[in-house]
Amino acid sequence: MTIIQANGASIPALGFGTYQLTGSLGTDMVATALNLGYRHIDTARMYENEAEVGKGVMTSGVPREEIFLTTKIWPSDFGHDDFLRSAKQSVKNLGTVPDLLLLHWPSKSIPLDETMAALAEAQQRGLTRFIGVSNFTIPLLRLATELSPIPLVNNQIEYHPYLSQDALLPFHRKLGIATTAHCPSARGKIMDEPVIREIAEAHGMNPIQVGLRWLIQQEGVAAIPRTSSEKNAKSNLKVLDFQLTDEEMRKISALRSTNYRICDFEFSPVWDAAA
Repeated sequence: MTIIQANGASIPALGFGTYQLTGSLGTDMVATALNLGYRHIDTARMYENEAEVGKGVMTSGVPREEIFLTTKIWPSDFGHDDFLRSAKQSVKNLGTVPDLLLLHWPSKSIPLDETMAALAEAQQRGLTRFIGVSNFTIPLLRLATELSPIPLVNNQIEYHPYLSQDALLPFHRKLGIATTAHCPSARGKIMDEPVIREIAEAHGMNPIQVGLRWLIQQEGVAAIPRTSSEKNAKSNLKVLDFQLTDEEMRKISALRSTNYRICDFEFSPVWDAAA
């Protein structure tokens, strides 16, 4: 498994996302993913499945120290006291201290200095090993790093072949933080992309595998595909078994000019302009 080093954290480049995996399905899929070989699991308070994810980690039989576990706090809990209460609840839900605690989205109402102080305090109190953010733009990330007394290790962002992050990724690398790509297959959109299908056929792979390979073959980029199928979870692991050529990487990268974004909501920040 490729490991990304980011300000002291060692993050497996291929993770397993758990959005919408609730109840026994969530527990079973987390345990299955870990037994297949995944060592990076991603959840969030908003997913309402932290307890199931924690149970899956526990029942998998994989030693806890081998697993990189991420969770995220929703902006409604970004006030200092609410944040620490939420972080404590995440630890209780998971049944273990997460390796990484993220701000799920930037808040438009609660000052970032208050939230960053609470995030750092959560780490200092032993409620997480590392801290980071999610869906932060360059200006917001710059401010967050200035406000944080502790180095951030990650910014989790939407990233796939149809969305350029050419402005943000170099900034991540400059700061020494990892990029984690959510929605890595553009919710399946890449399955019908002729360019990706052609490359997939050349490698005996499928378009999802090629899209994931394109992501993790970039410096400092991890991907967290989600699936409710053991077959697909096993299939996604095969991205570790092949490489794309420079020309294939360029062909896929050219698709980013469409600038197709899935996660754009009324509470979203003003996105960085494409480089």
